[in-house]
Amino acid sequence: QLARLGGGVLGYVREIDAEDAKVLIGEKMTLPATSTFFCLYNADGTPVSISGTREAAIGSAFEHELTPASVH
Repeated sequence: QLARLGGGVLGYVREIDAEDAKVLIGEKMTLPATSTFFCLYNADGTPVSISGTREAAIGSAFEHELTPASVH
């Protein structure tokens, strides 16, 4: 439903842990187990970028011409 509402211009930012990040960027990456990251997704759920801060993820949304929204 969110994908239809987004119309290709809405993205959302969600906090992810190191294990989720490894799934997205590859198991060969070494990340501290206690690390948290912020992933920008298209409204359809496709990951766009991973950032170390929420602010960087929001900046990435603007770079990709997406209107950011936070999801908890």
